[in-house]
This record gives sequence, structure tokens and C-alpha cells, in this order.
Amino acid sequence: MALRSLDNALPTSMERPRKVAKVATPPPPAAAKKPAPAALPPDSRVSEEKAPPPPAVEQSVEYVASEELKPLSDPHTKLAVLLDELSSEDWMSVCQALNDLRRMALHHSSYLVPILGNVAEVIVKAMKSPRSALCKTSIMASTDIFHSFGHLLLSTTEENAFDQLLLQLLLKASQDKRFVCEEAEKAIEKMAISTSPLPLLKKLQSYVHHANLRVRAKAAVAMSKCVSKMGIEVMKEFGLAALLQMAAELLNDRLPEAREAARSMIYSIYGEFSKDSGLKNDDDASSAAESWQNLCSSSLAPIAAQLVAKIVSL
Repeated sequence: MALRSLDNALPTSMERPRKVAKVATPPPPAAAKKPAPAALPPDSRVSEEKAPPPPAVEQSVEYVASEELKPLSDPHTKLAVLLDELSSEDWMSVCQALNDLRRMALHHSSYLVPILGNVAEVIVKAMKSPRSALCKTSIMASTDIFHSFGHLLLSTTEENAFDQLLLQLLLKASQDKRFVCEEAEKAIEKMAISTSPLPLLKKLQSYVHHANLRVRAKAAVAMSKCVSKMGIEVMKEFGLAALLQMAAELLNDRLPEAREAARSMIYSIYGEFSKDSGLKNDDDASSAAESWQNLCSSSLAPIAAQLVAKIVSL
């Protein structure tokens, strides 16, 4: 049998690759979870916010009564630095300087006479401070200044300096802070007692028409004290008609304090007028009433004259 040519032989079938069985690979072991930290109590948690600063130490001022102020050991040396200390930016230092000023006013007053104008200015500046402690200390200083220099203050200080001092005292006496208000009232009373009544009354006269009711009332009280110190000659120098007109104006004020001060002024005027005219020794009561009525009628409008004339008969 003839052999088949190798060229015509069927191609040998190629062997297919065997499929490799897929073996499921087990997942890698999971990383061990760290246990969650136990919740900390609120008190032990550290706050990320900045801790508040420690509270500032409050500075207190001691209010020393005038009777407890002692003399200075070296007033001459203190005088050399007093104005600089009163102008300090540290309000506590100013309070201390004001107390030294009070000591000088009470025990070494002759040292302060040349600088009274400067003293009035620094006191006014301190009164304007928003710090109540500094304001009250300056008012206490003004009281001691009036006590020692009331008879000199209007003549030795510049007019504007005294005007500003008077205005600040009236404003402080009219405010709501009781401990400042009461101190200012004491200072105004000391001013009315220590200062010459005629020039002070001329200063107070403009406050009869002040827009602030309380300021007007405090000024009326001071005017009443001034008039009570006047004799008939001083009243005539100021003007009896002007005094009656001020009193009549205040009788219609909205505040009882001002109205009561006006009545007190009228009683003082009537008392001096009656002594000067001999009305108290006059047996004819109608003649006394007529003289007073004539004064009121010649000084005031008819309605105001009747109102003022009736005050002394009530």
C-alpha cells in the first residue's frame, strides 16, 4: 500500500489550553478596629476655645470726710507737684491728688490762693469724668474749696472758671446717681453759705429760665439761701423788683422744690421789707398789707402781684 504524502495529511488539531479552575481567594483578614474611646464627661473635656481672662481687680476709692483729713507734712513740696498730679491720666492718682488738694484747702489754705483759678479748672474737668468715684471726689474737693475760699473765689478766679464750676454742680445735683447727687447738693449749700450772696445771686439769676427742670429747681434752692442771707440794703442793691420777679417766676414752676424755694424767697423779702418799713410795729394791719401790696403791684403783673402778695398772708 502506497504511503500518503505527508503534505496531504490533515493538519494536526491544536491542543486547547486547559481552563484553570478558579479558586476563591479568602479575603484578607480585616484590620482590627480600635475600640472607640469612652465618652469623656463634659467637665473633663478640653475646650478648644480660649479661656477667658481673669477678672480685673476692682479699684476702690475711699471717700474721706473733711473732718478726718490730716495736715500735710510738707505742703510746700506738695504744692510744687500738685497741679501735675491733678492732670494725671490715671484717675486713681487724680483722686489721691484731689484729697491732697482738700488737705491743703483745709489746713494750708494760704498756699492755694495764687492758683485758685487753676484749681477750679481741674475740679471742673474731674467732675465731667464718667467715673462716678472721681466725680464724687472732685465734688467733695469743691465743698472744701468753698469752705476755705468762699469769700475769695468769685474775685480771685476767672469768671468762666467759676461759671463752669457752678454749672457742673447744678448738673450733678440734678442727676439720678444718688450718692453723686447728694454730694453735689452739699457743695451747693456750702457755696451759698460761704460765698457773698449778691455776686452769687447774680450768677444764679440766669438759671431761673433754664430748660432743665431739675437744674432750675436746684438753682432756686441756692437762690433762696442767698436771699435769706441778705439784708434790706443788699436786696435794694440787687433790686427788690428783680427779686420779686424771680420769685414770681418760680412760683409757677413744675417742680415742688422750685415752688417751695420761691415761697421762701418771698418770706425773706417780706421780712426785710417789713423791718425797713416798720410794718411789724404798725398797729394798722391794713396799712401794712397796703404797703406790701403796693410793692408787689409796682414790680409785677397784676395776676403775679396778687399771688405774691397772698403768700405772706397764708
